[in-house]
Order: sequence, then C-alpha cells, then structure tokens
Amino acid sequence: MTSDSPKSLISIETLRSHSRPRLPAWFRVEARTGSDYLDIKQTVDRLKLHTICEEGRCPNRWECWNARTATFLILGDVCTRRCHYCSVSTGRPGAVDQDEPRRIAEAVKALRLRHAVITSVNRDELADGGAAIFAETIRHTRRVNPDCTIEVLIPDLEGNAAALDVIFEAQPDVLNHNIETVPRLFPILRPQGKYHRSLEVLAHAKRAGLTTKSGLIIGMGETPDEIRLVLHALRRAGCDIVTIGQYLQPTTQHLPVAHFYEPASFTAFKTEALAMGFVHVESGPLVRSSYHADQHASAKPA
Repeated sequence: MTSDSPKSLISIETLRSHSRPRLPAWFRVEARTGSDYLDIKQTVDRLKLHTICEEGRCPNRWECWNARTATFLILGDVCTRRCHYCSVSTGRPGAVDQDEPRRIAEAVKALRLRHAVITSVNRDELADGGAAIFAETIRHTRRVNPDCTIEVLIPDLEGNAAALDVIFEAQPDVLNHNIETVPRLFPILRPQGKYHRSLEVLAHAKRAGLTTKSGLIIGMGETPDEIRLVLHALRRAGCDIVTIGQYLQPTTQHLPVAHFYEPASFTAFKTEALAMGFVHVESGPLVRSSYHADQHASAKPA
C-alpha cells in the first residue's frame, strides 16, 4: 500500500473533531509597527503587489517587516487549490499580470533588499503553472538588483518537469518547495497535491544543481515519528535546508490545531535534522519557510 492510498487516510471530519488545545502561555506575538514596517507596507501598496505575509496571515509579519524582509506573492492572490490549513483565498484567479516581474524588481530595489523571497499561489489552470512568470521575475529582479540573492518558493506545477526546468534555468539562489505535512495527512490536508510528487520536485531541483529547501508545519495531527520520517525522506531527495514551525489555525473555517509542541521539541527536531545532514535548520514555534531566509541563502551544501 502506498502512502497515498485511501485506506491509509483519516477524514478531515476526524481531524476537525480533535480537542482544541489552548494557546500556550509562552506563545506570544508582539504586533508593532515601525518605519521599516510602514515602508514595506507603503511600497507593496504603491506597486500593487501582494505578500504571503499578509495573505497567509503570517505571525512573524511584524518582526520580519521591521527587519526589512518580506515574501512577495506573485500570480495574483487567488489560489486554484484549497489546502485545509492555508488562509490564501481559493477560487478562479484573474488574468496573469505580465508587468508584475518589473514591479517586483522595483520593490526589491526601493526596499534595498539583500535577499528577496518570491512565492506564488497555485495556478493549475495555466499550461505551465505560472513558470514563465516565475522565471521572468527572477531574471528581472537580478538585472535590477545584481547584489541581491533570490529565493523562490514554488508550487509543484503538477509535476510538469518542463515547466519546472523553466524556473530552474533562471538559477534562483535557493529553490524552496514546501512538503508541509506527513504522508498520512497529505491527501486530506493537501487534496490536490501528492506527497511523492513534492519529493520529486525537490529531487529534480537538486539534479539541476540548485540549493534546495523545504518546510514542515507541525501540530496538525502527525506524530513525532512521522515528522522524522519526512525529514529522512527530504534528505534522500537531496534537500539541503529545512524549516519546522508550529501550525496556527488562521480562521475558524480552517483545521484546528491538534497539538502545540513545546520549544524544547523544536530544538530536538533541529538537532536530529542537523545530524541527518541538513546544512541549515530553522526550527521553532513561529518559524515559517521564509523566516530568517536571508541566513539560509548563505548555507551552501557541502
């Protein structure tokens, strides 16, 4: 039986029925604005851009924006997929904005970013999944900002190797594709994705010579042993960098938190992951895939 077999699954109703733990006393986010925060907000609004920081309701938005780091969201703000933990709007996206790569490059320059992170919604209705726009955004950003490193967090593009190659050939400094969860939960939490397809995206990127990265969100009903299984699978796929963070329910319409991991658990996962051979591990309750991403760019495979 494969990990994607329906017999191995639990239902979303079962996940929703889990008792909902209270937010731990140690889990606090300081929401504050400052001049850097406002500069990013005003620049993004002026150039009519989106960020996953806002669309994904990231708990680190205040910290990251005050440190002049942000993750741009391209190809619109409406996703063709519906993952049960993600707050990005789902539905029928609008037309592709061909001028978006130019405006992303302008924003990176205006904000004087040394490391730019670019992600997107899923655009499964497009033949290439949006790969051409991704590649042009990388190229344009690099032309305008030659000293800025570029990280892209890409969808699986339905496993389209030719489309993936279009992005890979633009040579981002870091190629990120998040695995997100464990095989048992993958089909129910990411019903339009496939666990092994995500692993193959990372393996394909590594074969192309790229520095690869992935991320796990934990606390959605998995076990510690299942987390370790995924970490080992990521290493076998050649993944260089991994992030591990706590799931937070974005709205009452989304999957409730099944478990809050203690900070010590995140430290333990980091120690284990480093022993497996990852060159950089970011692990903590508030960690998301772009958290401290500028530090990840300098973590080169041995």
